[in-house]
Amino acid sequence: MILVDSNIIIDVLTSDPTWRGWSEAALGDAADRDEVAINPIIYAEIAAGFATIAALDRHLGAETFRRLPLPYEAGFVAGRAFVEYRRRGGARTSPLPDFYIGAHAAVSGLILLTRDARRYAGYFPKVRLISPD
Repeated sequence: MILVDSNIIIDVLTSDPTWRGWSEAALGDAADRDEVAINPIIYAEIAAGFATIAALDRHLGAETFRRLPLPYEAGFVAGRAFVEYRRRGGARTSPLPDFYIGAHAAVSGLILLTRDARRYAGYFPKVRLISPD
């Protein structure tokens, strides 16, 4: 199964002039190869662009994206990655959504489709990534 990072979906929904082509093709390829999924963190990041749940759900079609729960184990792994981020000089004071997304992929053995390969590879080196890098 392939977990789709919010940046990919946002590229497509907003017709991003730089990334839409790559993101749309990568998402299509992923959906042709395997089941594609999102989690509550990804859903929340995308929700910022919509006024209602109904509008968001129309754009995220349940027939397209499987909705996965976020495992509690992912919370622990995200927290440990965040500690490493702070140790390396990271300035944020609370765990970033990317740590939860990467941890979810790590503990569930999911492939991750993203444009942010550097962060995920740096903190979740065992996660298989599909990215432009």
